[in-house]
Amino acid sequence: MNRASPVFSLALLAAVWVGCLVAIPFFGAQSIGPGELIGGDPTTSVVFWQLRLPRVLLALLAGGALAVSGLTLQTLFRNPLAEPYTLGVASGAALGAVAAQQFAPPSAELGLPVVFVASFAGAAAVTAFLLGMARSRFGFETATLLLAGIAITLFCSAVILLLQYLADFTRTFRMVRWMMGGLAVVGYREVLWVAPWVVVGSAVLFALRWTLNQLLAGEELALSRGVDLARVRLVVLGITSAMVGALVAVTGPIGFVGLIVPHILRRFTGHDHVHLLPACLFGGGAFLALSDLAARTIIAPAELPVGILTALLGGPFFLWLLMAQHRA
Repeated sequence: MNRASPVFSLALLAAVWVGCLVAIPFFGAQSIGPGELIGGDPTTSVVFWQLRLPRVLLALLAGGALAVSGLTLQTLFRNPLAEPYTLGVASGAALGAVAAQQFAPPSAELGLPVVFVASFAGAAAVTAFLLGMARSRFGFETATLLLAGIAITLFCSAVILLLQYLADFTRTFRMVRWMMGGLAVVGYREVLWVAPWVVVGSAVLFALRWTLNQLLAGEELALSRGVDLARVRLVVLGITSAMVGALVAVTGPIGFVGLIVPHILRRFTGHDHVHLLPACLFGGGAFLALSDLAARTIIAPAELPVGILTALLGGPFFLWLLMAQHRA
């Protein structure tokens, strides 16, 4: 069967993205009809406009950013298993955010700026460490980077558990619930906080689309064509760290979106970043929004944290990729 045109696939993904934005807010533990928003119960309008719509917007932004970050990290490291979660970047951001929740003065309000700065610092520290390994004698070996990511994740998880053990009951419960990853928000404050990081970060990465295409052919060929590898690494890692840090500060760690979505979309749009980057932005957002819808309804009226659902999907997918790579 012939592959569909990348432009057609991109247009279809954009239509799905818009469809998710328009339709998903009407569904939940109790569905809302369009007529109920006009002259209906005021509580229904509050649920729709202040709870469900901001949640869907946040899912579309977060999913797109995670998918784009995963794609660019896979290209940069030439590693099909790389993404913010498997490389430990999300774990570093989570450690920074949890440390801020634990050590912030009792009188200080734990607003987004406090948590974000700590989350960004954790993500930046991990990416700097990975960049140092990549430039050392170990090179870009897939096994080395994966083992480094596993080691970083385990270390960060151990420190997070230590902080939870030392915290009081209220903070421990808040940390545990936040570590599950979730998109529950009230109002548009978090959406407006995340949106500039996602939009600007995705725009910068899209501006590097031709450079990323050259990296697919190998570093030597990219260098021969005048690509400044040091600058590209710094920009890509800095942008992905900023986006992941901003997202983790709001949603907690949501894993495997950056692993699943790029691999699926390559089958439809090819490897050209001109089409693949915007496809990941739309496809990742739609994937996380639909996953969150399933998490909200699968055990209704209770809710399953979307981070648990993506981990349940991503674990087997990761193993499948490992076996496929071994066969190759």
